[in-house]
Amino acid sequence: MILQEITNLFEKQGGEFISPPSFIQEKLKEIKAFIFDWDGVFNSGTKGEGISSTYTEADSMGTNLLRFGYWLGNDQKLPIMAIITGENNQSAKKLAQREHFHHIYFKIANKAVALEHLLNTYNLKNEEVAFCFDDVLDFPIAQKCGLKFMIRRDASPLFKQYAIENKLCDYITSQQGGNHAVREVSDLVLGLTGQLNKVIRERTDFSELYTNYLTQRNTPETKMFTVKGGAISEV
Repeated sequence: MILQEITNLFEKQGGEFISPPSFIQEKLKEIKAFIFDWDGVFNSGTKGEGISSTYTEADSMGTNLLRFGYWLGNDQKLPIMAIITGENNQSAKKLAQREHFHHIYFKIANKAVALEHLLNTYNLKNEEVAFCFDDVLDFPIAQKCGLKFMIRRDASPLFKQYAIENKLCDYITSQQGGNHAVREVSDLVLGLTGQLNKVIRERTDFSELYTNYLTQRNTPETKMFTVKGGAISEV
C-alpha cells in the first residue's frame, strides 16, 4: 500500500498528521524503542477507589503485531517496550508481564527520570524512541522523543492546540483512550514501515517465522521500577 493510500485511510477516520506522513515514515527507520503511557492510552482514564483501570485485547494484540513487524524488519531484533505510568496499576503490570515488555515504571511523578533510566539501560538515544501518550504529565517525555503519538481527547481542544503549536505530537489518533487507540497507532506504524500484510499473513498461519519471533518475544522477564529516595529503583 502506498503512502498516500495509508494517509487517506487514517485521515478519513479522523486521524490527524501533524507532521507529514513521509516524515513519520522516515523517522520510524530510527526507532528502537516504544514507550506507552497507561491511563488515557490503553483505557479512558476512569479511576475509582479500589478500581484498577483496564486494557483491551485489541490493543494488546496491536503491541504484539507491532513488535513482530519490527522484528521482521530489523534483522530479527526485538524493539524495547516499556510502560511509564504515574499510578501503581495492577492491570498495567499484568499486561507488561504477559506480553513480556522489557520495563514498567510506576508511581513516577516526573516521567523524564524514567525515560533517562531506559535510555541509559539500553544505550538508546532520544530520537530512537517513539512515545504514545495523552496528557500534560507526559510532555517531559514527548518533548525529547523521536516520534510522538498523541491519543485524542475531544474534551481538550486548547490542550490539543498547545501540543500542536509546541511540536509535542506528530500524529493524533482518531480514537480516544479505551477505544483501541493503541491498535490504531500499531496499525499506522506497521503500514508506514511496509510490514502490515506480511505480519498478518505470518500470524494467521502461525508460521515458523512467527513461532521463532514468539519464542524470542517471550524471553525477556519484565523488570519493574519505581522511585525511591529520589532515584529509580527496581522492585
